[in-house]
Amino acid sequence: MNNAPDRFDWNHIRAFLATAEEGSLSAAARRLHLTQPTLSRQVAALEQDLGLMLFERIGKSLQLTQAGLELLEHTRPMGQAADRIALAAMGQSQSITGTVRITASDIYSVHVLPKVLHRLSGLAPELNVEIIAANDIRDLMRREADIAIRHVRPEQPELITRLVHEDTAHFYAAPSYLQRAGRPESLEDLSTHDFISFGSATEMIDHLRPLGITVTERNFRYGSQSGLVGWELVKNGFGLAPMADRVGLNTPEVERLFPQMEPIRFPVWLTTHRELHTSRKIRLVFDLLAEMLSAK
Repeated sequence: MNNAPDRFDWNHIRAFLATAEEGSLSAAARRLHLTQPTLSRQVAALEQDLGLMLFERIGKSLQLTQAGLELLEHTRPMGQAADRIALAAMGQSQSITGTVRITASDIYSVHVLPKVLHRLSGLAPELNVEIIAANDIRDLMRREADIAIRHVRPEQPELITRLVHEDTAHFYAAPSYLQRAGRPESLEDLSTHDFISFGSATEMIDHLRPLGITVTERNFRYGSQSGLVGWELVKNGFGLAPMADRVGLNTPEVERLFPQMEPIRFPVWLTTHRELHTSRKIRLVFDLLAEMLSAK
């Protein structure tokens, strides 16, 4: 590094954070209300200060280098703290009223969002929150919801989208199922076991195949379009299923299989409409969700 840490320009850090989270200079510039050349110069200045390459261009998108990933881990809390300081300085939190609608899968709505609401109730006691538990993609452009938590990035350019975390998942099963069917010793053993489908069994088969798990629809005797119903079937011993670790590890009725296996990883995207920049209530909820969903 060429400069001491106390000489880093916060604007350069902010430009790096926005670019890392948006995945492109143009999207980051829109988010920060800067021109793309200005933002590009700020990122380049940070790279020069550090003596490191933080991004590499892959096709039309930017990807973080290993140095960039390490820097993101340290600077993301700085951005979250800056947002909280700004809210406190302006006295916005306590004066926020109205309703914010959050849509998420039924699993995340039940197992993740209540913790967020506990924090939010202290920050904005006059704010109302409606949770839309839905496993389909709700249309934010039609205002069916204000903020969406999704595992697939929406493509509409009018929306603001932030990758806030990469969650992990493992396979889980109830002790009663393992006693009846036997405990699988390897991923290959799963081809003889019963699975619970969350939604389409065909789609689950396609997701399992790259993991080296060969199953057919015969392995899926039970399932549901509802993730909550499917998870209850797992808890009651009807079969096994992959589940986010933030849910599975907090469910005492099940056991995690293959604890040494490389976890299944999937993205957690936060999406909202452009009103994020003008609505205090949406900005507060969006930033709090980003902070809590990014926590390990």
